[in-house]
Amino acid sequence: MKYDIIGEPLPVVECHLASGETMITERGAMCWMTPNMKMETVGGGVGKMFGRMFSGESMFQNKYTAMGGNGMIAFASSFPGSIRAFNISPGNDMIVQKSGFLASEMGVQLSVFFQKKFGAGFFGGEGFIMQRLSGNGIAFVEIDGHAVEYNLKSGESMVIDTGYVAAMSASCTMEVTTVPGVKNAIFGGEGLFNTVVTGPGRLILQTMPINNVASSIIPYLSTGR
Repeated sequence: MKYDIIGEPLPVVECHLASGETMITERGAMCWMTPNMKMETVGGGVGKMFGRMFSGESMFQNKYTAMGGNGMIAFASSFPGSIRAFNISPGNDMIVQKSGFLASEMGVQLSVFFQKKFGAGFFGGEGFIMQRLSGNGIAFVEIDGHAVEYNLKSGESMVIDTGYVAAMSASCTMEVTTVPGVKNAIFGGEGLFNTVVTGPGRLILQTMPINNVASSIIPYLSTGR
């Protein structure tokens, strides 16, 4: 499979498949394809279906296979931002934000990832439930806004405001710390908690979390302006 990511800040990834190759997606992300791409909707077992539902995805998967020759299929982002490709392999799992998964090669598996500490997900804004990408193949993930990547060394940490964590290596750890000082917490405008991600591993941050955008729009909707 070869691919091209086109058109930020409203990106689409075009995947060019050899005959017999298959792509999977968890929701209606397909935007165009050649006529020889065959679609099949599958569940994959009750446990996996409910796991995908709790991680923010559909209970079913759509499989697209190139039949009788080379094929092309394109998957579009649902929000202005970026699409990043991750090479998933054994021992190189990625943890991504809820609903971040866009599409992947057939060998990639999507499962639920629970934060080790309840507070990390509940207060950190990334969601108590995240998504784990494992197996073998290329996976495409949506990033809200521009993607900024850091390679954290062992023991190296980054303090992050709520919602800005898009993806990280499974080798990284995440926890939540309170903002120091009562005045800072109440009047600082940054909330009560920060998310701390510690290496080793890759850390991908996003510059425009969709939850922050929604919070900014709500006051205007309520006033009718």
